[in-house]
Amino acid sequence: MSPTSEPSITDKKKWYKQFWPWFLITIPVCSMILSFNMLRFAFDGQDAMVVDDYYKQGKAINISLEKIQVAKARNIQTELTVNENDVSLRFISGAPETGAALNLAFYHVTQAPKDQTVDLFRDAQGIYRGSTEHDLIGKWQVALTPHDKEWKVQQTLSFPNTDPIIFTP
Repeated sequence: MSPTSEPSITDKKKWYKQFWPWFLITIPVCSMILSFNMLRFAFDGQDAMVVDDYYKQGKAINISLEKIQVAKARNIQTELTVNENDVSLRFISGAPETGAALNLAFYHVTQAPKDQTVDLFRDAQGIYRGSTEHDLIGKWQVALTPHDKEWKVQQTLSFPNTDPIIFTP
């Protein structure tokens, strides 16, 4: 037999220079990295959608529905205009007699930290004006209430929208 016909032990590649051991090691290492990331997300994330006292929340929803019924009985209709951070609201019907300030709350449908409340004050023309802290981009649940929380008008709106929006209960 000639020395070139059979490879000797020293001619074989070492294990760390071959493809398959590294391929087989990569699969569990990637799995471990993904598992640690999922654990980190699980511990750092907040479960804002979970409610501890669902009975109390249900009662609050019923009260909120009663306030919407009061707004319907008063035939409250407004025209809402949002230009960047400026908000103006004009009553079409059912305007409060006192002219007291109103609360306009913007609740982001998926991101609670973006929620904000705007105080609207009536000017000489009878238009309620205020300004938002942050830009309103995306889908929002918008709720209009007086300071005494006697009635409530709410609607789901998408911004940016420079056209006047008819805002009804």
